[in-house]
Amino acid sequence: MTPDFDPVALAVPFFVLAIVLEIILGRLGRAKANYEPRDTFTSLAMGLGSTTAGLLTGGAIFAASLWVYEHRLFEIPMTAIWAWVALFLLEDMTYYWFHRLAHERRFWWASHVNHHTSQHYNLSTALRQTWTGGVAGTWLLWLPLSLIGFPPAMVAIQKGISLVYQFWIHTEAIGRMPRWFEAVFNTPSHHRVHHARNPRYLDRNYAGVLIIWDRLFGTFQAELDEEPCRYGVVKNLGTFNLLRVAFHEWAAIGRDLLTARSPREAAGYLFGPPGWSLDGSRETSDQIRARWAATQPEALSREAAAATGPTPAARSESLV
Repeated sequence: MTPDFDPVALAVPFFVLAIVLEIILGRLGRAKANYEPRDTFTSLAMGLGSTTAGLLTGGAIFAASLWVYEHRLFEIPMTAIWAWVALFLLEDMTYYWFHRLAHERRFWWASHVNHHTSQHYNLSTALRQTWTGGVAGTWLLWLPLSLIGFPPAMVAIQKGISLVYQFWIHTEAIGRMPRWFEAVFNTPSHHRVHHARNPRYLDRNYAGVLIIWDRLFGTFQAELDEEPCRYGVVKNLGTFNLLRVAFHEWAAIGRDLLTARSPREAAGYLFGPPGWSLDGSRETSDQIRARWAATQPEALSREAAAATGPTPAARSESLV
C-alpha cells in the first residue's frame, strides 16, 4: 500500500502558482526571473513525463521496499518524533550520496542529466525531472532505510518532503539567506552553484535539504559575486526536443559501447565519470576544473584565505 499522504501531489498547486508569480514579478521587473517559453514548456513536459514514468515503476519499487521491510532489523514506530528526526537525517544523507553518484558515474548521470539541460534557472527548472530514474535503479540506495526498520510509507513521505523543499531553491529571485541559514541548509545560492557549468562550480553542492553534507564530504562551493553562474551542461544540447533531452546521454553511451574494444573500455564508458574516454580526447569535470585551476593561482589563493574567515556561509573552498 502506498502512503496516503503525498507531499509532492499536495504541493503541485503551489508549484504552479509560484511559477506564475515568478513570471509576473520578472515581467514587472520586481524579481530576477529569466523565462524562455520553449525552455519552460520543455521543463513542464519533462515533469509530466517523469510523473507518468513514476506511475509505471512506482508500484514495483514500493513492493521491493515492502519486501525489504519484512526483513527489518528493528521496529521503528511512525508515531515517534525521534524516528522522524532520525529518518530526516538519514534520508537527507542518502539523497546526498545518490545525487553525487548521479553526477560522478555516467550510467546514473544519463538519467539525471536532463535536469541540468536548461540554460535558464527558474522555478520551472525544478520540474525538469528524469524519465528513466526507475530504470537506472538509484532507488536501491533507499532500501537500507527500510531494512533498518523505517516503514516504506514513512520513507516515501520523507522523500516527498525533501523534493518539495528543493522546489523553491531553483530561483534567481532570491539572493542569499541569513548566514546561519546558509551555513546549515541548502539555499537558492548554493543550488545555483550546483546548476552552473563554470569550471569552478562543476559538480558541487549535492545537498537535498542540509548543506552540511557537502561541507562534511568536501564538495561545498560558495556562490561568488565576482563569478556569476552560467547554467546548463558543459556542452549544451541546443534543442528543445523532448526525446533528445530525455535520452541523449543514453544514446551517447550506446554509441560509445559500440566502439569499445575491450571490457575495460566498455566499463569505462558505462560506469566511468561523464566525459571519460580511453584516449583522453574528452574531459571529465575533474579535468576541466584542474585545467581551469592551473590558470587561476591568484584567485584560488584569495579563495583559500577567505575560507579561514569566521562565517562558514562566507567561505568558499579551494578547488586545488
